[in-house]
Amino acid sequence: MKIWKLVAGILSIIFSVIIFFQSMLVGTANTLSSNGEVGGSAGLFVSIFMLSGGIVSIVVRNSEKTTGNIALGILFGLGAFLGFNMAGSYSDLNIWAGWCLINMGLAIVSFVKLRKRGY
Repeated sequence: MKIWKLVAGILSIIFSVIIFFQSMLVGTANTLSSNGEVGGSAGLFVSIFMLSGGIVSIVVRNSEKTTGNIALGILFGLGAFLGFNMAGSYSDLNIWAGWCLINMGLAIVSFVKLRKRGY
């Protein structure tokens, strides 16, 4: 799981930059068209949660404690929740929320494996 945490952390940081710029463009388009959608704003929050999750994932990859996995599950879970519920016409946000959901699931698997070892 250490390799997964490193790779997922690096990819999450890269993806968060992409999401940030996409969300800025979508938010600007939503404002100019006055359609009342909040997909751009939700994308900014997903970007922040994904960046935070990526950093935490890299930092706690060698830890034998379960608290890092709990933090990962919460950060990526919030990103997935916001992404799926507030995407609107910003359909790429569903893809990014899916990435958050995958990482949340793997954090839960890592948590369970550490709990079975007694940490």
